[in-house]
Amino acid sequence: MAVFVNNNNNGLMVRLSLIVLLALWQTTSSLVKLPPNVTVPAVIAFGDSIVDPGNNNDIKTLVKCNFPPYGKDFQGGNPTGRFCNGKIPTDLLVEEMNIKQTLPAYLDPNLQPSDLVTGVCFASGASGYDPLTPKITSVISLSEQLEMFKEYIGKLKQIVGEERTNFILENSLYLVVAGSDDIANTYFVARVRQLQYDIPAYTDLMVNSASNFVKEIYALGARRIGVLSAPPIGCVPSQRTLAGGLARECAEDYNYAAKLFNSKLSKELDSLNRNSPNSRIVYIDVYNPLLDIILNYQNYGYKVVDRGCCGTGKLEVAVLCNPLDATCPDASEYVFWDSYHPTESVYRLLIRQVLDKYVEQLI
Repeated sequence: MAVFVNNNNNGLMVRLSLIVLLALWQTTSSLVKLPPNVTVPAVIAFGDSIVDPGNNNDIKTLVKCNFPPYGKDFQGGNPTGRFCNGKIPTDLLVEEMNIKQTLPAYLDPNLQPSDLVTGVCFASGASGYDPLTPKITSVISLSEQLEMFKEYIGKLKQIVGEERTNFILENSLYLVVAGSDDIANTYFVARVRQLQYDIPAYTDLMVNSASNFVKEIYALGARRIGVLSAPPIGCVPSQRTLAGGLARECAEDYNYAAKLFNSKLSKELDSLNRNSPNSRIVYIDVYNPLLDIILNYQNYGYKVVDRGCCGTGKLEVAVLCNPLDATCPDASEYVFWDSYHPTESVYRLLIRQVLDKYVEQLI
């Protein structure tokens, strides 16, 4: 009996040792290892709700989420204005790159001068490439985000001087994330552009706007620029509800528009990269990785894909997902947090895939 107990203890110790080693390996391996003599001092982001960490909090719009149950799994269960249960892609990016734990909103009233040095986010939920998209919802347009970026550069010069500012601008990683709201809201739901444009013409408008925006930030000093594709927007729960029929299937016309836009965007960014000296302008495909998670969700360990964790999960988003709504017990079992935005768990999968595939191209 004594030998039997001893063997069990030994086995337990071995298992505990393996668990500790695995945890240490996961912790160290999650950090991106940059090539020698390569520095990424900051991450700077523009776009929509996928990366908005709270810029919409204090502007006059209904598109905000600085209230429960948003932030349910964020630091201390804190609703910061992130359209998620926890961290959003830009937070995970700076975490994985060992820059800082979260990427703050530029309009955060508690922002410190030291925060500016390692990067901020100018994104605004419900913004887009089409200038009409942010007007419909009274949010911050890309042109306004560009003006905020110029203001940021001025502040940075006051903090660290012109030479260091130029170094930060040239070596930082820039993310541009938009297109979903143009396709889903402006074109299909509000239909305000359908009288003027068919889908090919509308995606041309979006790509031209995206291209001009990249040229603008390049002119201001940005060199490492990653532009995310549109996602399979027809498969998010709200669009399934609105356009997926009784079976709430993926809305294929939405996905067609996203794929057409992505194809054109990829070619345009390749051209910009070739014609912009010392640049690394990279198209980042999130359409296919996210679609794979949606179609094969059980293989990734998820239990629910066609509705979000908040409320019924079929339409609730922003102010419709509020303290009066019940939430699922465990958001990590869901692909989507609300009817439009993925959970932190899904974002973690996507960010790791993006870094594995694109980091060498970007830096």
